Amino acid sequence: MCGRFVMARAVGDLVAQAGAVPPEADFELRESYNVAPTADVAVVLERLVEETPQRELHRARWGLLPGWAKDPSFSSRTFNARSETVVTKPSFRSAVRARRCAVPVDGYYEWLKPTKGSGSQRKRPFYVHPEDDSVMFFAGLYEWWKDPEAEAAGEPAWVLSTTILTGASPDDAEHDGVLGELGRLHDRLPLPMGPEMMEAWLNPEKLDSADEAEALVQRVREQAFAVAGGWRLDEVGPAVGNVRNNGPELLEPVAGGPQESLLP
Repeated sequence: MCGRFVMARAVGDLVAQAGAVPPEADFELRESYNVAPTADVAVVLERLVEETPQRELHRARWGLLPGWAKDPSFSSRTFNARSETVVTKPSFRSAVRARRCAVPVDGYYEWLKPTKGSGSQRKRPFYVHPEDDSVMFFAGLYEWWKDPEAEAAGEPAWVLSTTILTGASPDDAEHDGVLGELGRLHDRLPLPMGPEMMEAWLNPEKLDSADEAEALVQRVREQAFAVAGGWRLDEVGPAVGNVRNNGPELLEPVAGGPQESLLP
């Protein structure tokens, strides 16, 4: 799963890596080393401008708000979407056919549970990020939701929201290296996309059927491990567990080295 991540890029760098057009001059994206669900995050999406797809950078609430959601608190349950059920689940099935996006992150945190017989009761946090420090682009969905209270108060009412797709992690018995480590770390994986997959995923044209949507989601799953094979895992300190802690010091690896520390 993905419950906390890091996005500390300058907007210009993010625009360049996403291949997006420059956003409006007043677009602001605060760097954060501990992004939690319901916070504002960056999303990359495409829309048709004079019948030509245009890739854009926007700011969205992390946690999908379908049009029928009663209030914003609904998003605390929809920050991740299981790829295996995203085509049929009411919260996501409309968006996966017509409103797909990418969620750019520098890396994300995952907690390793203690193994039986280890003598430890402490979960250990790891920072997962690309070896080459490039941007991760996770497959995501977006929705527009109208806030009735804001509308009644005469305030801007439309809220853009997003979710990140997840899939099964690599089987650590079948994979060596970082993929095996990811399998040990957690049984779920936020699904990353390479450039070709991202181009297909962001296509703004609505898919004709649930079967087409399922086929596209399956493509995302099939290429995810190839992208994740370029990641690394660094064990970091427990301060990442408190969302009030938010600085580059959270990324400092603890003593003992990165990947070797996951081995049994």
